[in-house]
Amino acid sequence: MIKLINLSKIFRTEEVETTALNQIEFEIKKGEFVAIMGPSGCGKSTLLNILGLLDNPTMGEYYFLGQEISKFNERQKSSLRKQNIGFVFQSFNLIEELNVFENVELPLIYLGISAKERKRRVEEVLDQMNIFHRKKHFPIQLSGGQQQRVAVSRAIVTNPSIILADEPTGNLDSTNGEEVMNLLCDLNKKGTTVIIVTHSQRDAEYSKRIIQLLDGQILIETIKA
Repeated sequence: MIKLINLSKIFRTEEVETTALNQIEFEIKKGEFVAIMGPSGCGKSTLLNILGLLDNPTMGEYYFLGQEISKFNERQKSSLRKQNIGFVFQSFNLIEELNVFENVELPLIYLGISAKERKRRVEEVLDQMNIFHRKKHFPIQLSGGQQQRVAVSRAIVTNPSIILADEPTGNLDSTNGEEVMNLLCDLNKKGTTVIIVTHSQRDAEYSKRIIQLLDGQILIETIKA
């Protein structure tokens, strides 16, 4: 599903050159649950942005669903991203002016799905996430755990083949954090590929494979029994 070959990302200004990722290589197969760990500034978020087609590598190759992405223009990458990738962020990234239903519905509107089908899909996923009773509420009226459930709902409503989660429990207490990780595990068991970036060893333990980064390079890779 995902394959990186000698992938590097370098940020340049007039005075400074910073290597965020240095010749990263790994492969992620369909249905895996992978955690990417490392200290702040090690390149985790940069890597996630590249995996999510939000940024481009400076050098190297990135294969997504068998296609080398460097050959794609922005419109092609956007289409591939909308159809295949769901994002979950630490800060939820919900739109305050939209209620729960409307927040979850938004990616379906971008895909041109009919209103009837949007309603069916949104209500189905809200029920699955146990947040249906809050569908008319606005983000400010929800707890952190409920907001992250809405964010997960929005990520999966398009039936993506992969979910990318950036510190998905970072703003949650331990109870709500555990609930969100269990939701991601359930989705993975149903066949969705899940990749999380996390500082939390506890969250990483939910995965089947841990990739640890340091200074833009893979330090160690652990496959759990």
